[in-house]
Amino acid sequence: MNTLLRENIRMALLSIKSQSLRTFLTIMIIALGISALVGILTAIDVIKDSITNNFTTMGANTFNIRNRSSNVRIGGARQKREVFRRISYDEAIRFKDDFKFPSKVGITCVGSRAATIKYNSEKTNPNIAIFGGDENYLLTAGYDLEEGRNFSPREIETGANVVIIGNEIKLRLFPKQSGIDKVITLGGQKAKVIGVFKEKGSSIGFGGDKMVLLPVLNVRKNFGSNDMSFVLNVLSLTPELLDATTAEAIGLFRKIRKLGVKERQNFELTRSDNLSTMLIGNLSYVTIAATLIAIITLLGAAIGLMNIMLVSVTERTREIGVRKAIGATSDSIRNQFLIEAIVICQLGGMFGIVLGIAIGNGVSFFFDQGFVIPWVWMILAAILCFVVGLLSGLIPAIKAAKLDPIDALRFE
Repeated sequence: MNTLLRENIRMALLSIKSQSLRTFLTIMIIALGISALVGILTAIDVIKDSITNNFTTMGANTFNIRNRSSNVRIGGARQKREVFRRISYDEAIRFKDDFKFPSKVGITCVGSRAATIKYNSEKTNPNIAIFGGDENYLLTAGYDLEEGRNFSPREIETGANVVIIGNEIKLRLFPKQSGIDKVITLGGQKAKVIGVFKEKGSSIGFGGDKMVLLPVLNVRKNFGSNDMSFVLNVLSLTPELLDATTAEAIGLFRKIRKLGVKERQNFELTRSDNLSTMLIGNLSYVTIAATLIAIITLLGAAIGLMNIMLVSVTERTREIGVRKAIGATSDSIRNQFLIEAIVICQLGGMFGIVLGIAIGNGVSFFFDQGFVIPWVWMILAAILCFVVGLLSGLIPAIKAAKLDPIDALRFE
């Protein structure tokens, strides 16, 4: 049986070689479909891992309270923009002081998202984010320090001109020396560097490498505006207390904002695990689209392969007649053409898998996730190629097996 199988595979390869152009085009169509499937699904897995890792660093038991996003309500032909009240500094401070549930509360705000940081003649690109934070910001936002220290209570109270910088900023301004105790210029003011964030990377835009952190009062004084809104980051001491902490926080903040029992919330509470779940859930639509693209491409390849095999049966009618005349059975003829179709599909699948791995790891490299070997998608691709080859070759194989040897020998 093994000898017969090897002989059929050898005959299939000889036949493929004799129809090299048509076979090559079919292999490329199959490879395109498989590469789309393997590449996109691998890329999606990489993005999911990146999202999960980034939110894991924030902590599974964290949430934040921020002002509710504005929206547009449509009624008839009129449009009305609904604007929700910002969270003021006084509201944020009152919440932090009054929230007695076992947790840590941090206050943060955004001063700028397009700042330039300077040190002597060196300066960064104008894409640095300036954040304000308190002594709990590092803990509640999931950041660690590579060197230096956190803000002191005195620096938070006075809004001192001290700053913690991202790792990329440190490498840009101080490539060969420590940045600690250096005085940098940002937004027209000077601040002394007291710490450097540990490198986090820029996955999905959540990294801290391109940000600086000032005391929240400093940002409020030097970068504040009338519509500045503050964000409350809350870290539950244990994951088991997260639901209770969330409910308690909502109740207290509704009280602070003087909302009635029947009034809807004019602020948003977002849990880190909910946000990551939502982002990962949205990727399911991309997965479905990628699968549909791959199936449509493979369907086209299957039709092309079946056409090639039918033409091959016609062109090799006399060969089939000779083989039957010297003792070949209908089963052996059928198996030869089936194996030929499967071999073509598997060759296309191999090219597609290699290309798909390259595409997926290109995305992985972009998100600093390391080299990925998508075993599941590779096995799925091989199975799909086998099924496509089997279905595409079945009708031509049956047609070849049913040929009458005498009529086949007379065929011109």
